[in-house]
Amino acid sequence: MARTALTVTDITKSGVDSAATLEAANADGEKFYNNGKTFVEVLNANAADCTLTFQTPRTVDGLAVAEHTVVVEQNERMLIGPLPTATFNQTSTDAGMVYMDYSAVTDVTVAAWKLA
Repeated sequence: MARTALTVTDITKSGVDSAATLEAANADGEKFYNNGKTFVEVLNANAADCTLTFQTPRTVDGLAVAEHTVVVEQNERMLIGPLPTATFNQTSTDAGMVYMDYSAVTDVTVAAWKLA
């Protein structure tokens, strides 16, 4: 299986129903378009914590930028972002996309949002 492309939903003045758009996390990770105003929503309905890893393909003065990890505790819902494009966006294959991986995916659902 391959990394899944999440659809990024616009948040507008008219609102959006977040519960209707969460989808099951992919064991091979996700990718989503990031314009610098993008957020990820994660609901961890599992009895154990889940660690999300946001890949950082950049280097500064020849040094790799450490990947960003966020722990979503058991039975927790979290919004993560915004994600600066210069740090998180892929530059060659999948340019403009952020890669996100999970420590576990059972009972984990996810969505991507951006401010319109």
